[in-house]
Amino acid sequence: MTADIDNATELFVGYRELLFSVVYNMLGSVADTEDVLQEVWLAWQSRSVGSSEPVDNPRAYLTRMAVNQALARRATLSRRREDYVGQWLPEPLLDGEPDGATTVERTEAFSMAMLVVLESLTPLERAVFVLNEVFAYPHTEIAEMVDRSPAAVRQIAHRARAHVRARRPRTQVDPRVCRAVTERFVAAAMGGDLEELLAILSPEVTLWTDGGGTGPATSLRPVHGKTAVAAVFMAVAAAGLDGYRVGWRTVSGDPCAVVFDGDAPLAVVVLDVATDDTVIGIYSVTNPEKLTHLHKLTR
Repeated sequence: MTADIDNATELFVGYRELLFSVVYNMLGSVADTEDVLQEVWLAWQSRSVGSSEPVDNPRAYLTRMAVNQALARRATLSRRREDYVGQWLPEPLLDGEPDGATTVERTEAFSMAMLVVLESLTPLERAVFVLNEVFAYPHTEIAEMVDRSPAAVRQIAHRARAHVRARRPRTQVDPRVCRAVTERFVAAAMGGDLEELLAILSPEVTLWTDGGGTGPATSLRPVHGKTAVAAVFMAVAAAGLDGYRVGWRTVSGDPCAVVFDGDAPLAVVVLDVATDDTVIGIYSVTNPEKLTHLHKLTR
């Protein structure tokens, strides 16, 4: 039995980063992803030790378990968000976090902007989109995971793909450009430089702030348009930013600014940069519960 447990553990650990990536893409929450993986591990351990028949394809078996646990968890998350104060944003997952996915597994779907778009899909559409578009699972294999026919999965995948592409066309901006734009934006916002802010922001820019009712949030609703967004940051700068410092890290390939009040993380700010180097989206997470896993950073 010890050998069975050791073998089960080795297999699970080998696929853990893949499972984390799949589930996090479906849920957008580190804590809930960890809970799902714990449930998958317990079920996998029980299956490995309690059955004499080996699993022919552990990768597919574990992924199916993770997907179905994540789909079940989505119902709980939906009820939780009905009582959520203000805007809800995905929990930032910093590149290089020891409990997160490796950069090998990460793709655009991990970006903050993409995760926000994925929130508008149904749980099943999101699962199919993540498995097919991000991890290249074929429709036949996905069908077995979600208990649907391959034809139904193809329809779901087509619908989800069309929805995502309509809301977020596939564009790619050099990370170095994103970092430069992020640094310009932070300097202008913290310095109260209205002219520079207006130059950086796209006319269609939207600001999302997630304080969860406990962290500082500029608005309970998204703020649209560069004049309105610039006014928000001018008001923040006017209120005084003495004692705050900025650390630079990466969230799923996107450069981000981590604002600290002393040694405590106050906010993670991620920008969505357009191909013309203007900012079309600003995502500010200040909910303390979503910042607890951040390491102490230095500039």
